[in-house]
Amino acid sequence: MAAAGPTRSRIGALCRQLLLTFSILSFACDACKQVILHVPSKLDAEKFVGRVNLEECFKSANIIHSSDPDFQILEDGSVYTTNAVLLSSETRSFTILLFNTDSQEEKEISVLLEKETQVQKRRHSKEKVLRRGKRRWAPIPCSMMENSLGPFPLFLQQVQSDVAQNYTIYYSIKGPGVDQEPLNLFYVDRDTGNLYCTKDVDREQYESFELTAFATTPDGYTPEYPLPLIIKVEDENDNAPIFTETTYTFMILESCKVGSIVGQVSATDKDEPDTLHTRLRYSILEQLPSSPTLFSMHPSTGVITTLSSQLDRELIDKYQLKIKVQDMDGQYFGLHTTATCIINIGDVNDNLPTFTRTSYVASVEENTIDVEILRVTVEDKDLINTPNWRANYTILKGNENGNFKIATDPKTNEGVLCVVKPLNYEETQQVTLQIGVVNEAPYSRETSSKSAMSTATVTVNVKNQDEGPECNPPVQTVRIKENAPAGTRSSGYKAYDPDTKSSTGIRYRKISDPKGWVTINEDSGIITVFRSLDREAEAIPSGVYNVTILASDQNGRTCTGILGIILEDVNDNGPYIPKQTVVICKPTMSSAEIVAVDPDEPINGPPFDFSFRSSDSEVRKMWRLMKINDTAASLSYQNDPPFGSYVVPIQVTDRLGFSAVTSLNVVLCNCITENDCTFRTSGRTGNGEVKLGTWAILAILLGIALLFCILFTLVCGTSVINKQPKELPDDLAQQNLIVSNTEAPGDDKVYSTNGFTTQAVGASGQGICGTVGSGVKNGGQETIEMVKGHQTLDSCRGVGHHHTLDSCRGGHVEVDNCRYTYSEWHSFTQPRLGEESIRGHTLIKN
Repeated sequence: MAAAGPTRSRIGALCRQLLLTFSILSFACDACKQVILHVPSKLDAEKFVGRVNLEECFKSANIIHSSDPDFQILEDGSVYTTNAVLLSSETRSFTILLFNTDSQEEKEISVLLEKETQVQKRRHSKEKVLRRGKRRWAPIPCSMMENSLGPFPLFLQQVQSDVAQNYTIYYSIKGPGVDQEPLNLFYVDRDTGNLYCTKDVDREQYESFELTAFATTPDGYTPEYPLPLIIKVEDENDNAPIFTETTYTFMILESCKVGSIVGQVSATDKDEPDTLHTRLRYSILEQLPSSPTLFSMHPSTGVITTLSSQLDRELIDKYQLKIKVQDMDGQYFGLHTTATCIINIGDVNDNLPTFTRTSYVASVEENTIDVEILRVTVEDKDLINTPNWRANYTILKGNENGNFKIATDPKTNEGVLCVVKPLNYEETQQVTLQIGVVNEAPYSRETSSKSAMSTATVTVNVKNQDEGPECNPPVQTVRIKENAPAGTRSSGYKAYDPDTKSSTGIRYRKISDPKGWVTINEDSGIITVFRSLDREAEAIPSGVYNVTILASDQNGRTCTGILGIILEDVNDNGPYIPKQTVVICKPTMSSAEIVAVDPDEPINGPPFDFSFRSSDSEVRKMWRLMKINDTAASLSYQNDPPFGSYVVPIQVTDRLGFSAVTSLNVVLCNCITENDCTFRTSGRTGNGEVKLGTWAILAILLGIALLFCILFTLVCGTSVINKQPKELPDDLAQQNLIVSNTEAPGDDKVYSTNGFTTQAVGASGQGICGTVGSGVKNGGQETIEMVKGHQTLDSCRGVGHHHTLDSCRGGHVEVDNCRYTYSEWHSFTQPRLGEESIRGHTLIKN
């Protein structure tokens, strides 16, 4: 076949050397039995071997597979070699597997290859000679016009194999348009190979058809490869371009620049792309309103732009364009379509609001607030209810006192002028205001600030009103010396009639008089002192006493004012020392600073003079005063007085000679800081109080209970001993041995018949002596005392020893001289203990 190319040529050359014969032995009863093919002993690659009728075995197979990789089987049953094959033996076999994936059926065909004999070679020699001529299997390019008018069937081309010059060849085709949708559109003449079309074709539905042509002999032999045959459908300009939208809507702001883009339109064409049939041109057919022409359209892109900067929304707010798109690059014979384009003109603030009048007149009664007195209107050509139209009003002049306010009514866009602060007819009978108006949005055009604002004049007439009394000023003052006697009169509070400027007919009464110091005349408002006035009273801040007055006229209308009574100071208070207890820590300081104050005003106050009031010479010997500044002095001790508390009377005199005496309680303390002395007064000064806490009291009670238990035990023990007396040795009749560090007597204890005395440690500062010796710990050493014979220590008991607080807490304790030292005790007892050891003695170990 011509479509097979060089491969088929090689097959033909090989066929000239070797005769190919084959025979298919099959049985009608079973088409899937063995097939025998006679082949030469040597087969080249891609050589046609023979053909197997697959449909007789399995018509619905969609997978064909060879068990031998050296052979391949095509859909029509043709067997070809994939590699060069050499038959070393007489036969070679392989299996063709047929499989249907839908039904899962599978069948096999056994193929046996046998070397051809000499008879078979001679039988095919004639066919070999015939095939030496030039072969032609022609895949001529083929096309057809869409929407063809016929006549049908319409001849397209001829498919022909050069094998048909010597043999009978049958032609067939398959593919879309034949056995696939659209069915039966093409067919081929079996004998001539002429290809026909049965009806017209729409290119927009089918751009081309890919068919496959076959050439076979009457006995089913396929001498050619299947030929791919492409039939292209040529385009005809049968589709007009269509806009993507039937109506386009765009918006462009007024007063925009020339060349501003309004929008872009686009269209599509179903004809073949990149041809003249789909080369489109856009244009504007009509503009409404027609004059002047304001828009243009780019012919290739469909972009609409402005031709003028004079778009004015206030004149025309919408334009309508009729636009066209045409294929064939806009040539007159091209197909076209039209659409509508609506262009809305957007608003900008190119028109200023203007007052409908240049001047207005309004009136308002005095003393009224929060009332509307005038509404002003403006005209604005910009779009209603937009920032370009809404007005902002302002008062430019005449409202320096803040009596007026102007605001915008959001519904009507009017300016509403209101009074927010009362007007006084007696002060102002007429007010002239200048008001201005602008838009919320800024003005779009360049202009000066003056021309960008419309202004108008408003004249407001103030109406007189029959008013009540006027307390003006609301706070009035009078001056009265403190301590003025009762009945002292002074000018009081005055209210006026704003119309007559007179106080006639106005009555007064007090609303508030905290101390009840004054009375007020109902007709004149004059005040009279009722009680003595004290400038230094706590309720009089800054020396001003406020009385609230209510003034009323004959019609009952009132006003309220405050009368401030300024109390002039009198030197009626002597200076004094606020801190009346002074602590001086002798180890760290020799003096203390005392400060005096005077409730009177400074003119009656410092500088102060400090001196001792007492004529007692002892005070002057012990203390000394030294002035530090106008209000302070230094108090120091002299002659080293002992710790303690002292009363020192000090006289302080102001600049005018008025004086007062303050008795200071001066505490001399053994301390570092004043706080230390305050918390431990008794130990530092000797006359302080000791305060015991709860736990200390409980500890004392527990100790007392323990002491009673010990006494009870000792009394019980003494009574037992008296009942069972022990006989003492003779040598012990004149002496007693006691070891003081034994907590309790042992079994061999000796009791003195002379009695004993018991004392708690630390309970007293005196040393106790008796006929029974006692041990006292002194500085960590132990002293054992011996009392000999009839010698008594009564004389020692009367000797007292003073113990300080530190010694009571565990420091050194002085012991009276009646006690023996340890060495004397040792020299006295050792010989006697040795002599009397046989008779026995009692020793209590330390």
